[in-house]
Amino acid sequence: MLFPFGVRPFPDVCPSVRVSLQALTFRRGQSSDDPAHDTFRHKAFPTVSDISRFRFQCCTAVVCLFLFLFLVVFSFIALAIGKYDYQTLVTDSSLAFQKPNGEYWFGTDNLGRDYWCQVWYATQVSIRLALIVAVGESILGVIIGLIWGYVRELDRFFTELYNLIDNVPYIIYMTLIALVVGQSFTIMAVSMIAIGWLVMARRVRNMVFMFRDREYNLASRCLGTPLWRVLTKNILPYLVSVIILRMALSIPATINLESTLSYLGIGLGIETPSLGLILSKVRGFFLDYPYLLVFPASIVSIISISFYIMGNAFSDAADPRNHV
Repeated sequence: MLFPFGVRPFPDVCPSVRVSLQALTFRRGQSSDDPAHDTFRHKAFPTVSDISRFRFQCCTAVVCLFLFLFLVVFSFIALAIGKYDYQTLVTDSSLAFQKPNGEYWFGTDNLGRDYWCQVWYATQVSIRLALIVAVGESILGVIIGLIWGYVRELDRFFTELYNLIDNVPYIIYMTLIALVVGQSFTIMAVSMIAIGWLVMARRVRNMVFMFRDREYNLASRCLGTPLWRVLTKNILPYLVSVIILRMALSIPATINLESTLSYLGIGLGIETPSLGLILSKVRGFFLDYPYLLVFPASIVSIISISFYIMGNAFSDAADPRNHV
């Protein structure tokens, strides 16, 4: 395209901005002689393989989401249609280690109790604990991470606090809490949140470092924009993908951790059944009666794999950089 008086378009802007402006004029029907325009045009229009990959990823995530929801809903239905109630189970040694049959759908444990109602009741407890811990860790971690990354004066304090807590093995904290405070659902949830926020806060802090000194944030500070508005409007939208991914991975991690702690005898109390507690009670009979391991382990595996796939898919969908 010819311009009057030999003036080139966009003479006083940086090359990257000029490329964007030239691509915009090309979309309006004008031509562009800048070689970088071809790169911009290639990125603006995804290929068929890109579309197929994202579509497959979204479909897989939706399937995993429905699978998890079905698992949650069925845990309530299973207790309703089961032949035995968990609260009224009685010990009968003559019925011990009955394999799955028409009377005992998941068989019986070493004490002759119905395994079906135990597994599904424990599934409800484990999922409820995981959801509470994931939400609590995310809220606390995001708040501390935003302050940690944006307020320079507090960076040293939070860094030392992170190093102090993170250098001690997690199992030592939980062992001391179980021995000193006690074992219950509330104590376990609060303990996991009090220690688990470190990972979320650290990731949020690193992301805040990347966006804190961008031009639009500097301009906002010069205009007197309040701190909370800069954090929530300018920075937080870029952290949504990180938060979603961490929350999605925190749920199976919490279930696995609770299972491990209960298996070691320092998790939930005996009066609060969970998948880990069930595995702990029958751990000496797995080789002879594998169904005692297969049913609870399968549920833990389904939850872990589902949230891993969902977390990655929803994280990519929520990332603003994937929509430019």
